[in-house]
Amino acid sequence: MSFIWPTALLLLVVVAGLAALYVLAQRRRHRYALRYANLSLVREAIGKGPGWRRHVPPALFLLALAFMSIAVARPQAVVAVPSQEGTVILAIDVSGSMLAEDMKPNRMEAAKAAARAFVEKQKDTVKIGVVSFSGDASIVQSPTTDKSLVLAAINRLRPQRATAIGRAILVSLDAIFESMGSEDALPSSILEQQTQSGAPRPTATPLPAYLQGQHAAASIVLLSDGQNNQFPPPLDVVDQATSRGVRIYTIGVGSASGTIVRLQGRSVRTALDETTLKRVAELTDGEYFNANTEADLRQVYENLTTQLVIRNEKTELTAYFTLAAAVFAVMAGAFSLLWFNRLP
Repeated sequence: MSFIWPTALLLLVVVAGLAALYVLAQRRRHRYALRYANLSLVREAIGKGPGWRRHVPPALFLLALAFMSIAVARPQAVVAVPSQEGTVILAIDVSGSMLAEDMKPNRMEAAKAAARAFVEKQKDTVKIGVVSFSGDASIVQSPTTDKSLVLAAINRLRPQRATAIGRAILVSLDAIFESMGSEDALPSSILEQQTQSGAPRPTATPLPAYLQGQHAAASIVLLSDGQNNQFPPPLDVVDQATSRGVRIYTIGVGSASGTIVRLQGRSVRTALDETTLKRVAELTDGEYFNANTEADLRQVYENLTTQLVIRNEKTELTAYFTLAAAVFAVMAGAFSLLWFNRLP
């Protein structure tokens, strides 16, 4: 927990001082009572005392002051809150290895079916975009709330060659921030020039200090069944997502041991690079999933349906501490009136 006005916490010193004065006053009262030679006569004269009850209203009142002092400092904390809207980019590998038939009818069709089911379950306020990647990456459908356009884009996906996971991340980020009208988006023409020249992409501007640790209302769901074999390497560009607060959920189709795929009459072995996919998810505070069957794929997207509606936000807790202070103050007054017919 942090504070917007931390200097206001000095008020707690005042509260501590009042507590010390109360303790001293009680000790002085005790010493004054000891001056009488016969305490039994005093007890008979004043009757049965309030005992421990006399300390309850002052203690509650001091707690109220303590919570109010903390509230003045405006405490805040990063908490998980439900998100009713946002942007999700489905980045789908369309390399030739997606034609492997270890899923029926093949990996690509199984992935498209699972993606369609995922789209159908999203809220109408969620923008969904589609990015395909093989030797390069391209936006098949810009983020939109029109599910029919997204479903049509998924249906249009066709297998190609190579696997460019790094480019898929960059293009997905551009799709997100262009749809938000953000200056963080890099014009596609510049991206293409840099991709062709092999020049590194500029480092993203870091988030302001007060936004560190938060996430944008956007996520990327990246599905791949192979290893990156195009420039740039995924781990060289993943900071573009972390600096903008975008989480990347990665889905690995198949296994690290690989499988044999028939492409244009020849056999090709393809292996899943789980290490890279796990690292990408870890660095962006996302999660990695593995899918070996059609049922696995459907379950992965089902899990993502619920996970993507939760994000971390820095929330001010002033109202909660103020409420606690009010409750303690009311309790102090109520007990004092009930037991002593006066306010503390």
